[in-house]
Amino acid sequence: MSEQPRRMQVLQAIVEDYVSSREPVGSKALVDRHHLGVSSATVRNDMAALEEEGLIVAPHTSSGRIPTDKGYRLFVDQISEVKPLSAAERRAVQTLLDATGDFNEMMARTVRALAQLTNQVAVLQYPHVDSSTIRHLEFVSLAPNRALVVVILSSGQVDQRAFHLEAEAPETSVAALKQLFLRYLDGLTPAQAADGLRLAMAEVPAEDRALALGFAAHLDQVFAARREDRIIMSGTANLARSTGDFPLSIGPILEALEEQVVLLRLLTEMEQDVRGLSVRIGSENSGSLAEASVIAAVYGPGAGAKLGVVGPTRMDYPGTMTAVRAVARYLSRILSQQP
Repeated sequence: MSEQPRRMQVLQAIVEDYVSSREPVGSKALVDRHHLGVSSATVRNDMAALEEEGLIVAPHTSSGRIPTDKGYRLFVDQISEVKPLSAAERRAVQTLLDATGDFNEMMARTVRALAQLTNQVAVLQYPHVDSSTIRHLEFVSLAPNRALVVVILSSGQVDQRAFHLEAEAPETSVAALKQLFLRYLDGLTPAQAADGLRLAMAEVPAEDRALALGFAAHLDQVFAARREDRIIMSGTANLARSTGDFPLSIGPILEALEEQVVLLRLLTEMEQDVRGLSVRIGSENSGSLAEASVIAAVYGPGAGAKLGVVGPTRMDYPGTMTAVRAVARYLSRILSQQP
């Protein structure tokens, strides 16, 4: 075996042993536990080369080595095939997801199943679909330079937003704009409203355009609040049990999970690879998630929403990738069968 494939084999063995034991891995242990077909001296040379390339590092004064984020990345990129779930795991997932219950219950069961399979924090990006439609609008002048937009939905929900006007607005212009916007928005869902706003703006007279832009912007904010995704989560206790894997503190990661905004942005940005998965490792994430790894897959018929896990960089990547992709596919299949 040439040097490069063997070094890749040594890196793989270091990752597997470190993930399993949480202890730095030495050359003797590698020779004893793995059939590498070479001497300890050769393995030490390979480890020195891997260290020089920034793929492994010695923590403190330990004689053993642990993978770096770069080492994990090379290891993950070398996983060409994602193995299927075992028969027992498949049955467990199927039983959970095939159980009766409404949509929200099914989503909650899905994240619980993934958390149990991976022993990590499972997260599910949950597109908030508001099926209510726009029934009525009101544009109200509160003061010479203040206005209010009011949206009344078919569900009876009333949303409103006050804002500052750059100039005084004539009552006649406000009333005319209300009728124009209502004509294009009536009967639409909040998710469809962007198209209605665009069509309405195309018909606004030039003299009222500045005023109309203000009303349109704040209507869009009202509708956007009803289009926001949220995160469903399970298995936070799994992360709490991994405190030894976070050199600084687990606190910022838990805060990022609770706030959801950081995680939603990350999931939205993550792009799938040829295996149908997105993997971000340690420093590839920014801010409070820079000590964690995130593995995700798209689920649902064309929704682009993601299901995944968050955990320490010292995780079972092959097993976790298998579980994430399998559960996402099960969920997609069930959703595609729903009316």
